[in-house]
Amino acid sequence: MRGVTVRRAQDQRPRRAGWLRRSVLGVALATLLPLGVSVIESGTAAAAFNPSGMDFWVDSPVMGPIKSRVFRAADGNTDRVVYALDGMRARQDISGWEIETNIADALTKANINVVMPVGGQSSFYADWNSASSFLGLPPISGSSSGSSSGSGAFQVLASGPGKSYRYDWETFLTRDLRNALRDRLGFNPSRNGVFGLSMGGSAALTLAAYHPDQFSYAGSYSGYLNVSAPGMREALRVAMIDAGGYNIDSMAPPWGPKWLYMDPFVFAPRLKANNTRLWISAGSGLPGPTDGPNFNTLNAMGLETLALANTRAFQVRMMTLGAGNVTYDFPNVGVHNWRYWEDEVYRMLPDLSANIG
Repeated sequence: MRGVTVRRAQDQRPRRAGWLRRSVLGVALATLLPLGVSVIESGTAAAAFNPSGMDFWVDSPVMGPIKSRVFRAADGNTDRVVYALDGMRARQDISGWEIETNIADALTKANINVVMPVGGQSSFYADWNSASSFLGLPPISGSSSGSSSGSGAFQVLASGPGKSYRYDWETFLTRDLRNALRDRLGFNPSRNGVFGLSMGGSAALTLAAYHPDQFSYAGSYSGYLNVSAPGMREALRVAMIDAGGYNIDSMAPPWGPKWLYMDPFVFAPRLKANNTRLWISAGSGLPGPTDGPNFNTLNAMGLETLALANTRAFQVRMMTLGAGNVTYDFPNVGVHNWRYWEDEVYRMLPDLSANIG
């Protein structure tokens, strides 16, 4: 069986014309809209700081002390572990998954330990070539919001995480944090799961592709899974400038080999060869009844349309490879919004639980 699609059987083979229309529309919308605008990203009313979690600090030789939030499985096991990756506007104090959703409670009740790395704004959880900089501007201290001296634009481009040091997230997640969780908490370092939204969805597949000894399961929600597609380099360049003032060339020049290293469409054969269990999802880009008629909803529609085009392209790629290790979920309604990503975790949970540990 070449993958499983939940919801609608006809989603298994997307019509080429429809996919192309959505691809062009998505790229156009994403280029024209201010991509990094804080889309509605509203979670459940009860979501907030979760006192059941613990701060878990680990030193990165490159980035310094990095915090993760750890939530222990209800039955006390240390064998079943999943990492939840944030989006492009990841904060330095707490993960968006904890702020906006209640997934930690659901996962721990299912006897899964949850690790939420904190930080990594616009990083794609990659090992960057250099600290982010533009035109040789030196890094400065102070808030990226422009509270220190100097122009607001200068503040955005030269201050914030990853400006005075090089992002080293892939190494941190697969070596430093992994080993610390094993040594200090006794967590199983193998057959873990990893999932994420948007930027984090792309990164989850990258981590699983190149570190199969650590990750047996990966999930992408609204991820950008074909970053070498026409228009994607330009769209992501704009998005990273807006989401914290980051230079994409410092991460991976879009025309270099490292860019291809980060493209799920390109490394898809690795995921098939590894037999990594995958959960791949994107919304339709159509708003639901609770999505208000406002600019944020329009922005979220554009972002999700782009993610859907990328995800459909990845689906076609995996089907062409004959991969049967994938579940696809394409809800009829859904925009780039925390509420939809939280719902996706609940749908994924049984499959995740059966394929880790």
